[in-house]
Amino acid sequence: MPIDPTKHADWEIAEAAEKNMKTVYELAEKLGLEKSELLPHGHYVAKVDFKAIVNRLSNKPDAKYVDVTAITPTPLGEGKSTTTIGLVQGLGKRDKNVIAAIRQPSGGPTMNIKGSAAGGGLSQCIPLTPFSLGLTGDINAIMNSHNLGMVALTSRMQHEFNYNDDQLAKRNLKRLDINPRNVQMGWIIDFCAQSLRDIILGMGGKMDGFMMKSRFDIAVSSEIMAILSVANDLKDFRERMGKIVVAYNKKGEPVTTGDLEVDGAMTAWMVEALNPNLMQTIEGQPVLVHAGPFANIAIGQSSIIADRVGLKLGDYHVTESGFGADIGFEKFWNLKCRFSGLKPHAAVVVATIRALKCHGGAPIPVPGKPIPKEYSGENVGWVENGCVNLIHHINTVKKAGINPVVCINAFYTDTDNEINAIRKICEAAGARVALSRHWEKGGDGALELADAVVDACNEENDFKLLYPIETPLRKRIEMIAKDVYGADGAEFSAEANQMAKKIEEDSELSKLGTCMVKTHLSLSDDPNKKGAPKDWKLFVRDILIYQGAGFVVPVAGAVKLMPGTSSDPAYRRVDVDVETGRVKGLF
Repeated sequence: MPIDPTKHADWEIAEAAEKNMKTVYELAEKLGLEKSELLPHGHYVAKVDFKAIVNRLSNKPDAKYVDVTAITPTPLGEGKSTTTIGLVQGLGKRDKNVIAAIRQPSGGPTMNIKGSAAGGGLSQCIPLTPFSLGLTGDINAIMNSHNLGMVALTSRMQHEFNYNDDQLAKRNLKRLDINPRNVQMGWIIDFCAQSLRDIILGMGGKMDGFMMKSRFDIAVSSEIMAILSVANDLKDFRERMGKIVVAYNKKGEPVTTGDLEVDGAMTAWMVEALNPNLMQTIEGQPVLVHAGPFANIAIGQSSIIADRVGLKLGDYHVTESGFGADIGFEKFWNLKCRFSGLKPHAAVVVATIRALKCHGGAPIPVPGKPIPKEYSGENVGWVENGCVNLIHHINTVKKAGINPVVCINAFYTDTDNEINAIRKICEAAGARVALSRHWEKGGDGALELADAVVDACNEENDFKLLYPIETPLRKRIEMIAKDVYGADGAEFSAEANQMAKKIEEDSELSKLGTCMVKTHLSLSDDPNKKGAPKDWKLFVRDILIYQGAGFVVPVAGAVKLMPGTSSDPAYRRVDVDVETGRVKGLF
């Protein structure tokens, strides 16, 4: 009998399931991989040679392509990763050849409040410990690559400060004249370390560097992580790495990693990281784990490379987008699919009764604190009121021309009346609806969801991007604000308007994609506005340029690239059995 998820922690469930795991060799055989295409990291985790696989199977038709997104979440999250794994397990129960791609977790959330994003209950990606604690080293490679860029920048600034032009020339260096007040990059570390948000470098003497303000960001917010997510192959990745803007010179011109002649070495740290990681669900279906960029400042998707591999190895490939459909799905739709040329067959919109109650009037849950008592009892009125948010996201998916499937990610405390209210409202809006109890029952609990997704994939769709790339930036922002967020339009600060004008007049920058930044806790730019806010305009206060990743980043609201650690972080409950080396307490 499977372990009861209502009585055991996720790490205990994972540990029990890991006793019956398939080896990576068994997974490879099931996927039809050749021996040389599997790059083992122990018995239960491997990398796969993406180039060899995609080349060998280039003539094989792609699988059905399914994206998992969600309604606007509570601060606790609504189970997209759990649903992604549950859907894969449900499709597996229906004897479908299915594979998933999910993002690699960051050490920051894993050791803080959110957990490792391996799924939950009986729908998890295993083995949990390596998944949660660095996996095969991709994030470490990103940290080394990114921080090498900062080493190159800060050392060049020191040398330019200490030497005249002739002295620089003798050292085969050209003066870049970097403006210390206009440095774009900071350092990165993969923990939530708020004390490193603002730092001073170069304190000491002449040989101790150039004194300047700097910062640390969390590793997954690095532009290199975004590049890993959107690159199609090593050649594409290498070209993008040379375009990263690290600073501006005193004339306001960009200084890139290519100008610092560090882009090649930065790429060298990343070569192995381009190969996706192979793991499995609790029930033995294959899962690719690759990339993990922030969905608020970056693209929030697992990699294009992982999707290309999954589309060749399976008959159904399920991928996941960060946050709600207004953020993650919009970027999947207008950035990831634009960059990859891939077209999805269906999209799953995950909804929980908890989130619908939050949008319908219940008190907002606070991470790290008990869920308000109002959520423990039936309240159909709150659920019905909250469905305005769900319907908004259904309509966003429809605007992309994709067939939406609403997944009611059921908690064992949900009532039939609440569930039936969601069904009635969503079916009236023209969406398929499936109740799924994958957290509680694994694949057996996701059969209704699996069947709905198969039906949606078998229907014709009319996938189309929201805007052509030739659309001027401010017009694109206006379209996203109106068509995706439900705003009346967009307003710009003087600085953002000036930057937008500069981008629109630049023949290269104007071709970059648009990666919007706003809170994930509301359709609006105000995290406290729930439901589907009306009579508001999106306020864009700044626009950043991620030239290597291939997009500009309009920023609405305040965004911190270094989260803080809470007063009751997860690391307080993580420990090791000194006799066996077994890690316990992860979730």
